[in-house]
Amino acid sequence: MTRVVAFNGSPRKEGNTSILIEHILAELDNEGIEIETIHLGGKKIHGCTACGKCFENRDRRCVIDDDVVNNCIEKMSSADGIILGSPVYFLDVTPEMKALIDRAGFVSFANGHIFKNKVGNAAVALRRTGASRTADSMIHFFLANEMIVSGFPVIGIGREIGEVLHDEEGLARAKSLGQTMAQLLNHLKLYPLPAHKPTRADYRITKKSEQE
Repeated sequence: MTRVVAFNGSPRKEGNTSILIEHILAELDNEGIEIETIHLGGKKIHGCTACGKCFENRDRRCVIDDDVVNNCIEKMSSADGIILGSPVYFLDVTPEMKALIDRAGFVSFANGHIFKNKVGNAAVALRRTGASRTADSMIHFFLANEMIVSGFPVIGIGREIGEVLHDEEGLARAKSLGQTMAQLLNHLKLYPLPAHKPTRADYRITKKSEQE
């Protein structure tokens, strides 16, 4: 069965970011796609230390193994689609989301772009400013991993918990994104892209990382 996993970077488990993600996932669920949400916010997650061990081991895991990131990488690897969601924190993603992006991205690179050709998109909740930069941080995770981005990300306006429910345009965008993502995933199920086989070029930054 086609699967989509969403990662919520907000410390508010049932906050505005969660509401946006739920509206996206509801459309996927309507199309018979298996859905799951992982809540990152408020959990102790280490940032990337640039140790380079993922390039040495190439076991699809981060050497830091006392938090949720390796479980998240496994969820990403087994899913067909990935959704990242974050509120705006000082004009960017939350620290938990940033840590996931950095470490999962490095592990992907070290193992020949293991997320390549998966479908991805993002959701941002904000009060006033920082939406573009926050969305950009998450979208660039998809682009760097050679994933397929299903249109423009969702942006919902709301500060206090539940305020985003008054943003009719934001909720409509979340619904539309979910429908588009479902259509794309169903199309790829019927007409799958060729399986990615890592080449020497996929490991092009290995030596540089080892030297550093």
